[in-house]
Amino acid sequence: MSPELEQSFDEFVAGRYAALRRTGYLLCGDWHLAEDLVQTTLVKLYARWPRLREPEAAAGYARTTLVRAFVDTRRRRSSTEVTAADLPDAMAPGRSPAPADPELRLALLAALAQVSPAYRAVLVLRFWEDQSIEATAAILRQSTGAVKSGTSRGLIQLRAILGDSLHEIAGG
Repeated sequence: MSPELEQSFDEFVAGRYAALRRTGYLLCGDWHLAEDLVQTTLVKLYARWPRLREPEAAAGYARTTLVRAFVDTRRRRSSTEVTAADLPDAMAPGRSPAPADPELRLALLAALAQVSPAYRAVLVLRFWEDQSIEATAAILRQSTGAVKSGTSRGLIQLRAILGDSLHEIAGG
């Protein structure tokens, strides 16, 4: 790769790494696995970097690659994965789209970790990453109808998991 392309890739990584890591964490609920997902994403992006026609599209390509890597790992490891009971005390550095109330944020993250992986991917893209239905469908390689039903079913799962605890935390 040319020095100019190498530098532009380095600048992209410096600017987007924290956001990619946060999205990875929201998807999998594990900072170490999130790091692995980001590394997988960056390796794929590095190989593709010289062929990107629109460098502005790199963030979308990276996000898509990250989500697909997550979905792929869930398919391969679904029978051997063990979930952790404890969540970290702090979020990743950078902008946090989660609620400002720490108790509410922890309750939502714990509940999100229990939502099925396919629905979790839809919910993270739609509500934490603020992606449109069409963009989410493109990233997940699904129809817009599948994204809409996945959003609805994911929210139903999330509400069932949270139950009355959400009202207790939010209501004080």
